[in-house]
Order: sequence, then structure tokens, then C-alpha cells
Amino acid sequence: MNFLRRVFPLAGLVIAVASLSGCNILIPDVAADSPARFVQETSPVFYQPPGVDPRRVRPIPDQPVPQTRELYKTQFHQTYGLPVTNPVHMAMYGQQRDEDFTLPAIPVSRVQPQFLRQEVDYQTTERAGTVVIDTKAHFLYFVEGNGKAMRYGVGLGRDGYAWSGRGVIQWKQKWPRWTPSVEMVSRQPEVRPFGAENGGMNPGLMNPLGARAMYIFKDGQDTLYRIHGTPDWQSVGKATSSGCVRMLNQDVIDLYDRVSAKAEIVVM
Repeated sequence: MNFLRRVFPLAGLVIAVASLSGCNILIPDVAADSPARFVQETSPVFYQPPGVDPRRVRPIPDQPVPQTRELYKTQFHQTYGLPVTNPVHMAMYGQQRDEDFTLPAIPVSRVQPQFLRQEVDYQTTERAGTVVIDTKAHFLYFVEGNGKAMRYGVGLGRDGYAWSGRGVIQWKQKWPRWTPSVEMVSRQPEVRPFGAENGGMNPGLMNPLGARAMYIFKDGQDTLYRIHGTPDWQSVGKATSSGCVRMLNQDVIDLYDRVSAKAEIVVM
């Protein structure tokens, strides 16, 4: 009995090994370690048309990589793949709700870039908070100090060139009424319905004074010189037939919030 107990387990192990030998589980594949076989199994397969000798095919020369692209070049010297318009300008001159009115967006792409609001280097002896108007260049500067100023483009009419010197912004008005002068009524009878006797024109999007007006006095006297907004954005940077200092409505709102009461102003 002891002999049979020892023989049967060994016989079972032999039978199991014999049955698994067909699967090669216990036999290592030594050929897998051969470099020649590895190259043969992993080498790429290329398409070779019949009758074409690969040794006689000329390679395509490397093409130079362009260093400058002129596709869709914009006024900001951007190229294809970047914004066509400056997103900062889009934010500054987009549609804006103010008081009871909604100002339409300014098409900034049609305004010369130098007349858009921007902070610039500006060396001056004027103290911070002073407004300086350069009538020749059609710029208005709000002096910030430390050699900096906020610059705005302005349009000027006949009245805009009629006065120069130093004064103060005596008072400011949001959405002012427009009252043409007696001289303007005599020159342009069509504005008579808005004369002083009729109370002037109501505030609004088509009011010639726009969203804000700042009234310039000198020695306590009204100079009749005004800084104001305008619905006619195309007049900024130009000389127009009438009016004082015209600004884009979005710009005159920005200036209005910066200028303090009795701020000094220099017109040259």
C-alpha cells in the first residue's frame, strides 16, 4: 500500500506535464531574443509600385520654412490666427448703458488708432489733474503725473479754434440739454426750434452735446468753450463746420469721471 501511495502522485504529475507540453508553456521561445528576428518582425513595409526601382527615385528637397507671414495683416501687425481687432478697444468702445440711454458701439476699426483712448508718455510742467488740449494735433490730454497722461482724440469746429489760453472747468453736466447760440440760429434757421426761447433740445442719443459736457470759464466768465460728447463719431480727429471740442461718447464719459471740480484746462 505504501508503494502505491508514492507511485500514483508521481504518475499524475507526469500526465499533467505531458498534456501541457503541446502548449509550449514550459518551453521558452529562445528565438525571440534574436536581433535578426526582431528586425524582420518590426521592419516597416513600404509600397513599391511594380517596375519602380527605389534606388533611382530622387528624394524631394527640403522646403524652406517661411519666417514671416502676411496673411490677414491688421493695423496692429497681427497675422492669421490672432484677433483682428484689439479686444481692449472692443471693451472700451462697446455698447454701453448710461443713465436712461444705451450708447451704441463705436466701430473702432474705422477710427484711426491714434485717436483712440490710450495712456501715453507726456512730459509737462502742468500738475496732475490738468486738461491740456492740443488743437493742432487734435488731442486732449488728462495729465496723470509721473510723465504719463491719458490721451483722447478730439474733433474741432470753428468754435473750437476761437479760444485758447488757461481756464477752469466751472461745471460738468451729464446728458446736457443743447441750446444753440443766437449766432448759430441766425446762420442755421433749421435749429430755431431748439433755441433758448423753446428750452433747447432734450438730452438723448442725437443731442449734439452727447453724453457729457464740461463748461470752460476764465476769470469767472463763460468762454462759451465746451468739451462734450458727440453722436457723430466720424468727426473725431477732424475739423468740422461747427462745435467746440468733440469726443467719442465713451471717451467723454471716461474723462468726465477723471476730471475734478474746478480742474484747470490749457488750450493751445
